[in-house]
Amino acid sequence: MTHDHVSRRGRHRILHLSDTHLTAPGIDEDGVDATAALDRMLYDARFVPGIDLVVVSGDIADDGSAEGCTGVRERVGRFAAERGIPHVYCTGNHDTRSAFGSVFGTGHLGPDGGDLGLRITDAGEEHAALSYVAGLRIITLDSLVPGSVHGQVSTAQLAWLRAILSEPADAGSIVVLHHPPIALESSPLMKSVGLRNADDLGATLVGTDVRAVLCGHFHLQLAGSLRGVPVWVTPGVVTRIDLTAPPWLERAVKGAGATVVDLNGSDAPMFHTLQARDPMAGTQVYLVDAMSGADVEQETAR
Repeated sequence: MTHDHVSRRGRHRILHLSDTHLTAPGIDEDGVDATAALDRMLYDARFVPGIDLVVVSGDIADDGSAEGCTGVRERVGRFAAERGIPHVYCTGNHDTRSAFGSVFGTGHLGPDGGDLGLRITDAGEEHAALSYVAGLRIITLDSLVPGSVHGQVSTAQLAWLRAILSEPADAGSIVVLHHPPIALESSPLMKSVGLRNADDLGATLVGTDVRAVLCGHFHLQLAGSLRGVPVWVTPGVVTRIDLTAPPWLERAVKGAGATVVDLNGSDAPMFHTLQARDPMAGTQVYLVDAMSGADVEQETAR
């Protein structure tokens, strides 16, 4: 995507989705209808005005399949095409790089679905890329560590990112990756499954034009900063982690969420959480030991 491929020049309002967890049949490993959750979220976001870009920050396919990726691309792509806006994707720990690449290419798609991104060329199969929307530079990083829940940004990606950020963009930059570089001190689980080399990423971002870092993975909304750069974790689409459970437990409940990210105005960035209207919102999906993953009680009716 070049500076010529823009939507509403000068405006930057982003619909930030994450953790869609689609599969070929549409049901995730916990028995949740992930397709219905995504459809419900996009349906309820239809009246949000002035969206210029959709970002999906990983865990696109629950089973890592091309079919799961295609289901998300079709639905988000249709939402974007109706508005004439780009849609951008990055990998998560549930994704596979081969399926991601076959469906999304660089992960930076135009309103018509065309691949408009510039991909990193010296990091093997990793999917790091960039594009521009109305002068705003969108950078996606690949924090996937195959076979692991935690994330890591490779040395090659950090070197590429450092070189890219050495020259400011007209409207600044945002960085999108799956694993958050921040975590609640009260949550040992967050610390263990987040981005392992957050300090390295922070050192690369400090003093640059990066206006926000957008992440997913935790299935809840969380705000913080990394070396002075705002970090936002958007809630999951497929399920929400309910922090009213005791800290040694992890409870997931139904209820799709998303974020509207506003980069306009003197108070930017601002993050507004959306919750899809769902009669089953709050229904428990699972309750497990936060560190071992062992079931604490039987799953309730879904």
